[in-house]
Amino acid sequence: MNTVLFLPLLQIPSGHHQAADALKEDLLAIDPQWQCHKVELLSSRLGKGEKFISYVYLHWIRHFPKTYSTLYYQSVVRQKKAQPSFRYYELLFSRHLKNIVKRIQPDLIVCTHALPSYLLNRLKLSKEITNPVVNVYTDYFVHDLWGMEAIDYHFVGHPYMKMQLLEKGVSESRIFVTGIPIHPHITISNRKERTERPRYSGLISGGSLGIGAFTKLLKKISPDDPIDYYVLCGKNEQMYKQLQSENHPRLIPLPYISSRQEMNALYDQVDFILTKPGGVTISECLYKRLPIFIYDTLPGQEEMNFRILKQFDLIFDFLNWKAFSNISYKLLHILHSPQIEHYFNQVEEYHRQLSPDRPAPLLYSKLASFDNKG
Repeated sequence: MNTVLFLPLLQIPSGHHQAADALKEDLLAIDPQWQCHKVELLSSRLGKGEKFISYVYLHWIRHFPKTYSTLYYQSVVRQKKAQPSFRYYELLFSRHLKNIVKRIQPDLIVCTHALPSYLLNRLKLSKEITNPVVNVYTDYFVHDLWGMEAIDYHFVGHPYMKMQLLEKGVSESRIFVTGIPIHPHITISNRKERTERPRYSGLISGGSLGIGAFTKLLKKISPDDPIDYYVLCGKNEQMYKQLQSENHPRLIPLPYISSRQEMNALYDQVDFILTKPGGVTISECLYKRLPIFIYDTLPGQEEMNFRILKQFDLIFDFLNWKAFSNISYKLLHILHSPQIEHYFNQVEEYHRQLSPDRPAPLLYSKLASFDNKG
């Protein structure tokens, strides 16, 4: 019986948790005897202090996005001559993390966030732990907080990230272009069935917490609009109730959806998505072959995701939506233009460059190789 420890960060719903949960479900489907543990580092170390940190983080990116973006870039994105050191993280969390590993004694540790990866990398370099560690990246770029030298394997979302890791000195044999993990209940759609519908439907996602230019975008949709929209309100209950009370004939508000089966069915009902460039959402939509229109970005990770995805034509830049009196006519123009076929070609090319195996079977096989070495 094997034990796997998953390490996301913060308790708010995020791609770090979704990726960990997706891998867990896939691993248990391969072997139900596996023991899977998910530990959130901040709440396990700081208790209720994690909620305060989450509050500060959300308040910061909502009200002071430029300062957050600048600090994020300066801290972990901008190329530096030497590998940066984050000693304050080590002082606060290293001993705690080492105790978690000692208590659970995992055969494999999977980091879906950079902070645990950084700490484990330092602990492995100092020989304080020897457990195999895998980085599973949930964005489309690699930044400096991620551990590198002592991490055993790197599962990346795009070939561009493989090039980044090679430039940082990671050997090619340790890098796998798997795509960002998605839940096994997310399945490939039949694109032909989608195009035969008499009326277009779209999905608008504001993120699991409903942050961003969400409400202003909805005002660009008229009662006689040519497109019907499902609106994911996330955990913004106030917005969900408000949209329900308004009874807009073209807007169908939906509360937070935790079930990936429900999300899969919803993806199958729509022709495109308007969203922010969160890693797991983008990965799911690329897998479903849905046209992706980016109408807003959160500072930091999402800004970087947007740049990379736009560079490879894997999304449509829809950040200028405020210039349109009605967004649907612009969307329909794109959906009926040669741009859409180019987009689908780019998506298929992206999938051709991915590993033929899903991330979970790869984890399974790598753990077997560690066992054999042992």
